Amino acid sequence: MSLPVSVSGRSDYTATRVAPVRAERLIVFARFPEAGQAKTRLIAALGADRAARLQESLTRRTLETARRLGADRACDLEVRFSGGDIDRMSRLYGTQWRFVPQQGTGLGERLEQSVGAAIGEGAKRVLVIGTDCPEIEAATLAEAFDALKRCDVTFGPALDGGYYLIGLNESRPEMFRGVDWGTDQVLRQSLERARQLRCKVQLLRPLSDVDHPEDLLACRRLPAEFSPILPKARSGQLSVIVPTLNEARTIEPTLLPLAGRTDIEVIVADGGSVDETVSIARRMGCLVVAVRPGRGRQMNAGAAFASGEGLLFLHADTRLPADFEARIWSILNQGAAAGAFRLRIEDPRQAIRWIEWGANLRSRILQTPYGDQGLFMRAELFHQVGGYPNWPLMEDYELCRRIRRHGKIALANESVSTSARRWNRLGICRTTLMNQFIVAAFHLGVSPERLARWYSSRLKRPRPKVRQNG
Repeated sequence: MSLPVSVSGRSDYTATRVAPVRAERLIVFARFPEAGQAKTRLIAALGADRAARLQESLTRRTLETARRLGADRACDLEVRFSGGDIDRMSRLYGTQWRFVPQQGTGLGERLEQSVGAAIGEGAKRVLVIGTDCPEIEAATLAEAFDALKRCDVTFGPALDGGYYLIGLNESRPEMFRGVDWGTDQVLRQSLERARQLRCKVQLLRPLSDVDHPEDLLACRRLPAEFSPILPKARSGQLSVIVPTLNEARTIEPTLLPLAGRTDIEVIVADGGSVDETVSIARRMGCLVVAVRPGRGRQMNAGAAFASGEGLLFLHADTRLPADFEARIWSILNQGAAAGAFRLRIEDPRQAIRWIEWGANLRSRILQTPYGDQGLFMRAELFHQVGGYPNWPLMEDYELCRRIRRHGKIALANESVSTSARRWNRLGICRTTLMNQFIVAAFHLGVSPERLARWYSSRLKRPRPKVRQNG
């Protein structure tokens, strides 16, 4: 029986060294970074070569985390890989690791086989992690091992609905069966399976997996490791990020004042438009990033590819004031954490003036501007706070709550001009009441996903016809 090498923080072990089996084993699931086969969901955004280099960098970071764990904790390490072969993995990552090809036809079978083999060889506590989570640290792994002394199963929840870590203290093949792998139901279904097996479960802190363009924000917080793959921030540059979905009728006037500026980069984060939005954006010199629909994830994806020192998030139907760039830098250089513009709605009705007044008062006093006011901040802070939540609604509200912990959100004296289409669709009163209801429900704990479904259902209802006298 071939046993794994020990992880002791040293680099002089080889893959053939046989060591006594330790109570704890860390299994790293990795893929050989073959261009066109690695990080396939990111190829459209990065290209095949850069996606493969990203896979390599993520794997190196994960193995370094494992090495740091071994410097403080005696455990065995095993790298279970797919693609390539042992010689190629050893040449790329070093011979101090034990590389074992994954066995099984699907992820569930491969996890089941790997954990079962480790337990069969004498391990008492087994962790399995992937290489897609750059935020995972040695302390996270140590916490998971310690948890297995008190419980049966531990999960590291991923923000996309899966998990970045699973730990078990005995072989439980049923844990990996009947799970819809690759979906946002993985963690929920796995927790249900653990409940059916009467397992005591402990959850770790949720972290980001890097599978989609919006997830690349986690890598932007580690520029030393990922700067060869992702853009480096350029001093004095402003990146304007515009989320779009079928905005062909509105986007050109928004982009026109930004076109041809050497000090401004425009990134259109498109959520799957079927009209001319993308072709218009490309014709006007914008970088277009294709991403799954959802304003939060679209803006995160745009920010992940931004090279600006400053970031400005702009709705496709919002027009900037003439001196917007100077005003942005003035506010940020005066020490504000972030800022936004006053709101002006393109509608002559007096009731709209009251909407503007309320929005501007709220923004100044409560420091909670909404997304259509052109929120801006330094890229460093945006990455530090974790960007927008990948929510379909209330994403701007939640981001502002986190930014306020770092300083003031200032309101510029200048106004952006935004379309009145939201108020025209349902009417001023209904739109205003609906907005306030959504905020109140959010504070009461209703999920953004549920609120988005409710909001969407109201938008699809036809407006009642007003009966005319005479």
